[in-house]
Amino acid sequence: MIYQLSLQTMGVAAGLALVIFHAAGLINVPASIQAVRGFPRSRPAGTILLFIAAAWSFLLVREIDLGEFSKLRGVMLIGIAAGAVLSWIYVEEFLAVRALGMLLLLCAEPTLESAMLRTEPSRLLLVILAYGWIVGGLFFVGMPYLLRDAIKILSSSHLIWRSAALAGLVYGAVLLSASLLWW
Repeated sequence: MIYQLSLQTMGVAAGLALVIFHAAGLINVPASIQAVRGFPRSRPAGTILLFIAAAWSFLLVREIDLGEFSKLRGVMLIGIAAGAVLSWIYVEEFLAVRALGMLLLLCAEPTLESAMLRTEPSRLLLVILAYGWIVGGLFFVGMPYLLRDAIKILSSSHLIWRSAALAGLVYGAVLLSASLLWW
């Protein structure tokens, strides 16, 4: 096990993140819509997220047991660094969305690991979220324009935006409650 995070820790972290981001979307609807609409093509956001994903990947490859591929560790580390730099230079289209997808994929692993071998049915709240991150991450890396299209649909009216933000807020609150009360 690389990550030593408990189910409660992951539940609190994910629940707080969901509550904070979705509450921000409910509090100031016009400003949050404007910020989210600009995210897919935001070069600064892409740069920050890409750096975080590359650093996390670099540290992960440096620390994990690669088994029979251990002799390729140096090549992989150079590949991660070079891939991040080349992506930053040459991938201008939807860099923020692609980097977000990478981070979602990286976040799913410790989340699923924390729920592994736990018997509480409520752990499925976190497992479902992690698998949603995996599916979303794969689509964001491979077809980043889908996030732009989803944002366009969600921000087409204030009612749809508020409904989606409220749904995320409720899911985060339920996840936070379950992690504090039962895990």
